[in-house]
Amino acid sequence: MKLHITLLGTGGSAGVPLIGGANGEGEWGACDPSEPRNRRSRSSILISADSGTMLVDTSPDMRTQLLACRVRGADAILYTHAHADHVTGIDDVRILNRIAGRPLEAFASQATLDELQRRFDYAFRPWQPPHFFRPVIEPHRVSSGETVSIAGMDVRLFDQDHGFVHTLGLRIGGFGYSTDVVELDEAAFAALAGLDTWVVGCFQRDAPHRTHAWLDRIYEWTQRLRPRRTILTHMGMDMDYAWLSANLPPGIEPGFDGQEIDVNE
Repeated sequence: MKLHITLLGTGGSAGVPLIGGANGEGEWGACDPSEPRNRRSRSSILISADSGTMLVDTSPDMRTQLLACRVRGADAILYTHAHADHVTGIDDVRILNRIAGRPLEAFASQATLDELQRRFDYAFRPWQPPHFFRPVIEPHRVSSGETVSIAGMDVRLFDQDHGFVHTLGLRIGGFGYSTDVVELDEAAFAALAGLDTWVVGCFQRDAPHRTHAWLDRIYEWTQRLRPRRTILTHMGMDMDYAWLSANLPPGIEPGFDGQEIDVNE
């Protein structure tokens, strides 16, 4: 099975640029504002195969992302965790409901489902056909260590340490996705062994971070896993695209919003 992955957003929780700046045009940090690939919305991806399409997280930028990437719809959603930059686009799921003509299955850990149902209880109420005036989600509890079928794809889930909470990483065939992670345990390394392509969060260049990986940590992980291709996501303001492209070692590259990747499962 061939996988087609679209990086909908590759920025941190506040995106790049941040709101503000001297002229109100945004705070760019070390990122060159003239480089369009430095403009980053909140992290999310779309994974498509012949069997269906899975959206990973519903960022607050989801509507703009799906339009920019010409996405026609999605069959299911996987939530990595319940932080705001990964879930607050949930209201726009109602349009995905209309396209599909049905409620959408949403897969997440019990802790994430509990938080989503507490904050967005209306999205989990039973559907009253035939219209969608609100998002309608059918929850499915999943756990790290499981392999579950989502949109016809066999998705292997593993635990990731995000500092104060835990997130879900995923593996489908030769593709892995690890956003919002600072530590990986042996079970995660086992799940990622033999990867072809790994999209992994890397928030900043030099200093260690309490909740996100930085470049030296990415180097350690890739030296152990040795994927053919590692693509960075969830990047902050010191992760300038040109600098990264010129200085990262072979096999590691910065991602960008709208990037498309093909991987043989």
